[in-house]
Amino acid sequence: MRGSVDNPLFEYLLQLGDTTLVLGHRLSEWCGHGPFLEEDIAMTNIALDLVGQGRSCLAYAGEVEAKGRDEDALAYLRDAVQFRNLLLVEQPNGDFGVTMMRQFLFDAYQLPLLERLVDSKDERLGAIAQRSLKEARYHFRHSRDWILRLGGGTDESRARVQAGLDELWRFTGEMFAADPALSGLIEAGVAVDPAALEAPWRQTVDATFSEAGLTPPAETWMQDGGREGMHTEHLGYILAELQFLQRAYPGATW
Repeated sequence: MRGSVDNPLFEYLLQLGDTTLVLGHRLSEWCGHGPFLEEDIAMTNIALDLVGQGRSCLAYAGEVEAKGRDEDALAYLRDAVQFRNLLLVEQPNGDFGVTMMRQFLFDAYQLPLLERLVDSKDERLGAIAQRSLKEARYHFRHSRDWILRLGGGTDESRARVQAGLDELWRFTGEMFAADPALSGLIEAGVAVDPAALEAPWRQTVDATFSEAGLTPPAETWMQDGGREGMHTEHLGYILAELQFLQRAYPGATW
């Protein structure tokens, strides 16, 4: 991890904003392809919630940076190495079971994060967390219900969601990795210590997987680097689609 950064609050806001923006884009890829109409609408609404959360963080990040970049510039005019999102959220959708597993693993982390972030000493950041918390509670209930339904369903549904868990598990450790560059923000009560989120996250996922008949992989190796700009190949494809219009027609407005 990086030892220091010039503007740690800007860095932290990028971590939060990039993660929800990328996941929102990933989930939006299901629009029109959901397993049934109600679920198609539900996933689209969750995607909009996440993009909105990302926009709030990136707008604040632009103000903190004070270099004339707004949320649109930060979303559309940065390359992959400048993004600070978690690797988990850029992973492909796969089938519905994989998507719901990715969503659940993230939601179980995002909920306790926001519950703590509402008490941030930075009032603007606390207000963003407060607005996002109600949405996060619904997101968590939604994804957890699907993990229980799929895990407790047919042999086929259980096998598919277990395959998603096996594939995605190695990206979960990054959520709780220490970032020395943000130690000052954590000590000041502005940022949340990611290590403090691991125990409640693990308690939640273990209880859910036990009820659903699913088993986390025994391996302990974890892949990280997203917060440092080292991403999987998938982020480049996401950004090629997300940023196409602005890259092709710079400065275009409606």
